[in-house]
Amino acid sequence: QVLLVESGGGLVQDGGSLRLSCAASGRTLYGFVMGWFRQAPGKEREFGAAISWNGGTTYYPDSVKGRFTISRDNAKNTVYLQMNSLKPEDTAVYYCAASSDYRRTWYDATNYDYWGQGTQVTVSS
Repeated sequence: QVLLVESGGGLVQDGGSLRLSCAASGRTLYGFVMGWFRQAPGKEREFGAAISWNGGTTYYPDSVKGRFTISRDNAKNTVYLQMNSLKPEDTAVYYCAASSDYRRTWYDATNYDYWGQGTQVTVSS
């Protein structure tokens, strides 16, 4: 069992930055693909970023590419999402998730085994 806890959300102005953290407990994240997803009110959960077990490969949707950076520190059992040049349309609850099988499609939320409770990010215009 993996317990994931996100932190770092908050209110930021258009063009600002935030760094989200996802701390894991229960077992090591070594071997897991880690992802960040987000869900805005009235919308479906959407993929935000993913990273391979060793950090060597990352994947982003076009909507955040060049602005968001996912990273991980396996020694600290923590995953990060650096978000720059934030826009009001980035407003959502952000969730981190862990997938035990790297062969699964990384952008598909149904392929993740464990989820955090989410942290709110609000970008004001």
